[in-house]
Amino acid sequence: MLPIPIRRPYEVERLPQTRLTALLSLLLRASDLLVLAVAAIVAHKLRFGGASMSIEFERAIARALLFTLVILGPSSTYRGWRAKDWPRHMLRLFVLWTAVFIAGVLYVAVLKVPGVTSRLWWGYWFVGAVAGSCALRLVCLCVNRWAHAHGHEVFRAVIVGRPETASRIAIGLRSTLAAETTLLGWFSVDENAAPSMSGLQHLGSVNALRHYVESQGVRQVWLSPGEADSHWTTQVLDALKHSTADIKYVPSLAGDAIFSGSVETLSGMPVINLRSSPLDGEAQVIKGIEDRVLALLILVLILPVMAVIAVGVKLSSPGPVLFRQKRHGLDCMPIEVWKFRSMRVHQETAGAVTQATRHDSRVTRFGRFLRRTSLDELPQFFNVLQGTMSIVGPRPHAIAHNDYYKSVVQNYMQRHRMKPGITGWAQVNGLRGETDTVEKMAKRVEYDLYYMQNWSVLFDLRIIGMTLVKGFLSKAAY
Repeated sequence: MLPIPIRRPYEVERLPQTRLTALLSLLLRASDLLVLAVAAIVAHKLRFGGASMSIEFERAIARALLFTLVILGPSSTYRGWRAKDWPRHMLRLFVLWTAVFIAGVLYVAVLKVPGVTSRLWWGYWFVGAVAGSCALRLVCLCVNRWAHAHGHEVFRAVIVGRPETASRIAIGLRSTLAAETTLLGWFSVDENAAPSMSGLQHLGSVNALRHYVESQGVRQVWLSPGEADSHWTTQVLDALKHSTADIKYVPSLAGDAIFSGSVETLSGMPVINLRSSPLDGEAQVIKGIEDRVLALLILVLILPVMAVIAVGVKLSSPGPVLFRQKRHGLDCMPIEVWKFRSMRVHQETAGAVTQATRHDSRVTRFGRFLRRTSLDELPQFFNVLQGTMSIVGPRPHAIAHNDYYKSVVQNYMQRHRMKPGITGWAQVNGLRGETDTVEKMAKRVEYDLYYMQNWSVLFDLRIIGMTLVKGFLSKAAY
């Protein structure tokens, strides 16, 4: 089996970002550099009037940009903006900007760099950079609060535990993640538990958890049974094995932290990720940008080829050029996947989808060429631009196949914690075409989960490169 790396048990991470805060973070990183450069130019005009800027000043600005990347880049000033943390956040930002300018001044002083010793210029520049940076974060705070107030990027969450542990988690969520989380209520691990708790709705026993999570679109399940209730953890994981919800375990004792999941903190409580999203908010944004940029470039290159294929499909047999089929996308949401039609128009039995097999009479001669070369999947680049698919990711299967395989292949539905892809790690390793045995599907899922746990932009580019070299032709694609 392929090893699936797991983070160290006591590795403390920040609580996950939403896609909005991740996007704001990336924009803020670029904006800080722009503000720094603009502040330097404005300061030069205030100090020296209309005089042109010498090369020494330009070099000082370039050094400051480098110092900013080194000092501000790794800091927490780009992750989350909550009103109650605002004074502390601004103080930290002031200290970091001070460190940037001290580094710049020391460089000039120690190396005796001529031409940039004007104290007024440095002073104007510092004030402008700090003021501009603070203003940017105020804008981000307002955008974040407006989005949360209108229900955007808000996680729906439930708690599983006993009244005392559920109350502890609820207090932590409301004090730390109130804007990002809508707490729907709690499920008791004891069927005889008190049905009510101050300010927190009781949603029933743990037996009702699975249906509620699926019907209400719950994104996070916070689990904290008592010391005598450890068996409920297994029951909850089993009940949610087909769900893509994150599961977070809050141990009753510090000694309980014996799992191999990553660890966060919530209002001082250790939180173990029994299952978490393979891509946090920042990674989602980066992968989304990667997908759309590459898809746009690829579509510009292949549009003539797609036009020729469209004509070929139309001439091969009566029917539409494109074949549209419902598949499961991110978080098991239904999406419509587009392909060039490779079969003759036919009627499937209701609720059934028959995979193409060798010498399948439904496949046209031209369609067999398209399927063997994967050219039938080129319209899916429009799915990528639409945002329902990625270029690289687990291949989407028919919904009827998902309903079957989720019961016979372990962790099958966890593939849907990421957008489906046109190509994937499984496909470039030869796992394409018909899956006529459960073992073949299990192997494909194994490769998909490995990719999800090890995602990076370089890994995506590697898979795209392997697809170009050997991924188009396959004897297993009928």
